[in-house]
Amino acid sequence: MTNFIPIFPLGIVVYPGEQLNLHIFEPRYKQLIKECFESQRPFGIPAVINDTVTEMGTLVQIKEVTKTYEDGKMDIKTEGLDVFKILELIKELPEKLYSGAIVTYPENITKGSAAKMKAILAGIRNLHSHLNVSKVFSKPDNELNCFDVAHHAGLSIEEEYRLLELSQEMQRQEFLKRHLAKVIPIMEHMDMLKGKIKMNGHFKNLQGFKFT
Repeated sequence: MTNFIPIFPLGIVVYPGEQLNLHIFEPRYKQLIKECFESQRPFGIPAVINDTVTEMGTLVQIKEVTKTYEDGKMDIKTEGLDVFKILELIKELPEKLYSGAIVTYPENITKGSAAKMKAILAGIRNLHSHLNVSKVFSKPDNELNCFDVAHHAGLSIEEEYRLLELSQEMQRQEFLKRHLAKVIPIMEHMDMLKGKIKMNGHFKNLQGFKFT
């Protein structure tokens, strides 16, 4: 399917199913949100990376306008729907302050491996343990997918975007599995270094070398 959507480029990667809260303050996006909310139309958030609007993004639906300020600024709640790919960027629209795009929606194969997902969740929780952070996911473990957990896996924005480009859950699982296999040993090494630094200046109970 191909269609036109208004777009709100942001320096973040949004995933399907993600609950995203936004504070709207620019005139062009105040107009976009007002029109989309009144017509119940979704809009697109393509990722902006290195000052460039990327070709992939996520269609989002406004769930609630939680607050409207006197100057027209708004606080809104949105939910990610589908991944889209920009075919044509339309920077100027008649009588509109915002931009739009002609987009298509790549096929998304959601079937993955339960065993791999279990290993990914264990890796993420291991990573969080090293960072002394705690995250409670909104779904049971057996209902989680890669899009649900990607923001909590320590990815850079470029890596998050690469995950968005992958059209199969099995590919996304392999991507996260490989990322965690790289980053967790680094965290464990950092923990060891912190332990050594903390020991610096303390009396050490070490056994001397015995010559034979």
